[in-house]
Amino acid sequence: MKIKNFSIAISAASIMAVASICSPAYSAGKTLTVVLSEEPDIVDPCEATRSNVGRIVKQNVSETLVEIDPKDGSIKARLATSWKQTDNLTWEFNIRKGVKFHDGEDLNAKAVVKSINRALNPKYDCEIRTKFFGNMSVSVSAVGSHTISVKTKAPQPIMPALMGTMTVVSPNTQEAKGVRNPQGTGPYVFDKWTPGQSVTLKRFSGYWGSKPVVEDVKYVFRKESAVRSAMVKTGEADIAPNIAVQDATDSKMDFSYFNSETARLRIDTSIAPLNDIRVRKAMNLAIDLEALRGSIFAEGVMPQTQIVVPSINGHNPSLKPWKYNLNEAKKLVAAAKADGVPVGKEIILIGRLGIYPNSTEAMEAMHAMLTEAGFNIKIKMMETAGWLNFLSRPYAEDRGPMLLQGQHDNNNGDAVFSMYNKYACKGAQSTTCDAKVDAGIKAATAATGENRRKIWQEVQRRLHQDIVPDVQMFHMVGFSRVNPRINFTPSISTNSELQVSQVKFN
Repeated sequence: MKIKNFSIAISAASIMAVASICSPAYSAGKTLTVVLSEEPDIVDPCEATRSNVGRIVKQNVSETLVEIDPKDGSIKARLATSWKQTDNLTWEFNIRKGVKFHDGEDLNAKAVVKSINRALNPKYDCEIRTKFFGNMSVSVSAVGSHTISVKTKAPQPIMPALMGTMTVVSPNTQEAKGVRNPQGTGPYVFDKWTPGQSVTLKRFSGYWGSKPVVEDVKYVFRKESAVRSAMVKTGEADIAPNIAVQDATDSKMDFSYFNSETARLRIDTSIAPLNDIRVRKAMNLAIDLEALRGSIFAEGVMPQTQIVVPSINGHNPSLKPWKYNLNEAKKLVAAAKADGVPVGKEIILIGRLGIYPNSTEAMEAMHAMLTEAGFNIKIKMMETAGWLNFLSRPYAEDRGPMLLQGQHDNNNGDAVFSMYNKYACKGAQSTTCDAKVDAGIKAATAATGENRRKIWQEVQRRLHQDIVPDVQMFHMVGFSRVNPRINFTPSISTNSELQVSQVKFN
């Protein structure tokens, strides 16, 4: 797609920040500097499915058993060299031999079993479990020195793909979530985390795979997209994985690509007035997506009808996006009010700073649109750590009506990686509950082939038309800036996983 320049006002503070970092000194030698929009609040690999964690540690420090190719969704060997289904409920994975963890421990079946059990322990609520394994019972055991057995109570025909999300850590890793010095098998050793400043990684001399070119990696954090893009241009940084559309103005440095992220506002459907479907429909009708597209959001974003992108198995192509209709939105609000629904009650819109470029401006625009439709909306923009308090269960019992700004990434090939966590009654990040949706999720998870696809598509239809659990926004387009001294092409995975071993120097 073409990169288009949009003029969005930059605050005086941002301009001063850009000026302060614009020096001619380029990053030296074989050290790579990556400038990110968000600092991690945790670096434990069992949280690597979160973009602010995964883009640092996943496949750099801690590797997965298999790897999902972002180009075509195919599954490739990583720490597992092969796998097979031995019966309807059981899979076996053969673990790569001769691999060492960064702390000197051997990679073997027992170490992998211990790591998987840690990630799946419900006491610690690692996001790998809540996001991808929350609806299944999994039993893992060593059946040889380098072979593990993964058994489930219900069939899991895409277990190899699920293992593409499972990071593996040393058996010496503390049991509880929250490790600050992760020990994996990856091409880079976790060196240092200085909160508020940087994270550094160093090349692992004992890595089992090909020796990467980059020797050291330094991650720094800047909220302003203009600052991040300027740092790459002047050479203070090599890669800015995520910049705003208005800053993607240099065709020699900037890449645009359709990514796997989907932006939405999650509606807490259990609390009045949001428990009335007329209110939820009105909110969708009140949002002028076309006014947001090509201004705050890139011109190439796609209005969404479901949380999975079109390339994912289970996407329903027959669904149509909500069309802006302010008059109809006002009529629905008035009808709900006439029936006693407290539509004037204050609704908190909780946003996350830096979740995507122009995230604050997007919430301000949507606040204005929802207010015009007759809603009483108050915005609270938060840092990641504060926002996370509202993302997952347990939710505060005394909470009021709430919309949560969210962005979900699924580049793993199947809707199973999204649906239970986001929409099941017991999903860790769900605020809706519908028996037919739950039944569909259960049936699709165990199904195969065209039947699996059709069941997922019906679940998507019911959510979109009958439940309306979200204010639906966009399938997103990403923009990255890469300094010419670097040979690296961003992909669908770049916002959530940036493999440093793939970077070369020109």
